[in-house]
Amino acid sequence: MTETKPKAPRGLKTAGRNLWKGISEEWDLRPDELRILEDAAREADIIERLQKGLETAPLTAYGSQGQEVIHPLFAEIRQHRATLAALMRQLKLTEPDEESGAAGGGTVKPMSRTDSARKAAQARWGT
Repeated sequence: MTETKPKAPRGLKTAGRNLWKGISEEWDLRPDELRILEDAAREADIIERLQKGLETAPLTAYGSQGQEVIHPLFAEIRQHRATLAALMRQLKLTEPDEESGAAGGGTVKPMSRTDSARKAAQARWGT
């Protein structure tokens, strides 16, 4: 029996489709994980749109009191990147390779659901 990969949700743009494709082709996700992936893909599209808007915008703008401030799109991009990072953490797709040194920029490998559950239990129960 061949396993079909889930199709990308409607309305995704380039960044979102690329994220969806890259993850859904590599990992088999449960329905709840697919929902998180969809949200992450939509965040990627929002970030791409905001960055395009920032390409032609000045670095600064004027605040409510007429003072010069950093352009508000910078803060929006930062917020959406944080949201995207949080969504990606929820998927728990990768874990640093312990053999190559977790802190030293080692390679990244997928963690099985069993390993992930074991790690969570060990963290919870201190074993």
